Amino acid sequence: MRKFVSIALIVTIVVLPILSLNQVFAVNVLISPPIAPRAPGQKTAVILDSLEQVYPFGFYGKLIVEQLQSAGYQVTVLQNRNVTLDFLVNQLHNYNVILWRTDSYTWEHREFWYVGQFASSAVQAEYASDFAQGWINGNGGIMGVSFDFINEHFPANSLPNVGLMLLISTDSNVYAPTFITAGANAVVYCIGEVSLAFSNIDDLTGQLTSYLTQGQTLYNAVYNSVSPFVQNVQTEDPLDSSYPPPFWYLGNGTLTLT
Repeated sequence: MRKFVSIALIVTIVVLPILSLNQVFAVNVLISPPIAPRAPGQKTAVILDSLEQVYPFGFYGKLIVEQLQSAGYQVTVLQNRNVTLDFLVNQLHNYNVILWRTDSYTWEHREFWYVGQFASSAVQAEYASDFAQGWINGNGGIMGVSFDFINEHFPANSLPNVGLMLLISTDSNVYAPTFITAGANAVVYCIGEVSLAFSNIDDLTGQLTSYLTQGQTLYNAVYNSVSPFVQNVQTEDPLDSSYPPPFWYLGNGTLTLT
């Protein structure tokens, strides 16, 4: 995991008691099957947490689930090996909101993003062409995909139902435009290297989703999350410099999650 300078963030969200959030998470969140059953008109969201085993989403994951549910979304959470290539390729179009929490790594001068699925001969056979072209990497035992894989498997208009994607990862600005072309109404992405250490990015993501589910537009939610740091008015210590958060967005800035 590559390091990124820490982001000091004061949480302004009104937090429910932890027990209440745990109950919401345990009772109402669909861990499986991958496709969440839904009633006609039901708004759906999926959280793909490819790093739960290494960097648990913990409290912030539960908080974001509660925020989305409060805005009327049925939420599915997939973690670690339950995030699969098949899910990425064949099921993302079923969801209105997608949050993908992952990170990038480099192998033989090519950048990959962790999926979470374990490497296996069956997966290699199913995606033989992608492996042959170097678009999938499983050398660490966990599947990773390159920009070329994402670009190949998400052609224009392949995600017509997706309103918002939140790509919480190092260098997710690289593939964010592909998801816009695929049909996502808006994509929030990270620029450059980020770190999940100390939950700084998770904290910021929780703030962002809080603004969105309270009715703020995407532009205002991103701006209000980022501007205190950019304007050097919010630091952890008087001796600290400001830390510009890496978030920005593409697409429809008037989108909300209400």
